[in-house]
Amino acid sequence: MRLYVEAPLTEGARVAPPTPQAHYLLHVMRRKAGDRVQLFNGRDGEWRAQVADVSKRSCVLTCEARTAPQKQVPDLWLVFAPIKKTPADYVVQKATELGVSRLQPVFTRRTIVTRVNGERMLANAIEAAEQSGRVSVPEIREPRDLEKLLRDWPTERFILFCDEAGDAPPIADALAAAPKGPWAILTGPEGGFDPAERGVIRALACVTPVSLGERILRADTAALAALAIWQAVKGDWR
Repeated sequence: MRLYVEAPLTEGARVAPPTPQAHYLLHVMRRKAGDRVQLFNGRDGEWRAQVADVSKRSCVLTCEARTAPQKQVPDLWLVFAPIKKTPADYVVQKATELGVSRLQPVFTRRTIVTRVNGERMLANAIEAAEQSGRVSVPEIREPRDLEKLLRDWPTERFILFCDEAGDAPPIADALAAAPKGPWAILTGPEGGFDPAERGVIRALACVTPVSLGERILRADTAALAALAIWQAVKGDWR
């Protein structure tokens, strides 16, 4: 069992998990005093810890030894238009498993969803990191308007623009010829990008437009397909 905590992790450190996490550990997973769990905080690697000082609603986890060093995922952002609750949860979970470093919701002209629950996104990302063996949790950013986001975009970061218009090169071919460096994958809402938005995006020098094939993909499918191909060509699947 793995748990994400915010406390520093060193040999002998005593970590008191918050009440909901302690409840999950003690009453859902049925851990008892003397049992062991794995802890990570995104900074200090993964640590084996022993459950101690157990009460009905709390416990202490005592760090014994580091079992894995801190590893960094590739410097890859997913910039995506928010979608309905269940697909959005799925995107956050699977993008975390696929190794993104940042999740950036973006509002486009055709985005239907108008509110994003950042706490829910973080909870889904933490759960996915715990289950997938990651020793970090992706950064969750506040939603931004697309035009404002692009106006402030760091010029050194390339954008892989998943363009549904069909007049861009296949994603794998484009990535094979693309430069190294920090990247972001940009995917649109369920209705696609507005033509004016497409023009603004494609006018940026840092943008590489790509096609995801002949079939029409759902917004959540497109995001995860692009992440998988990027990891295979440019990321840590190589």
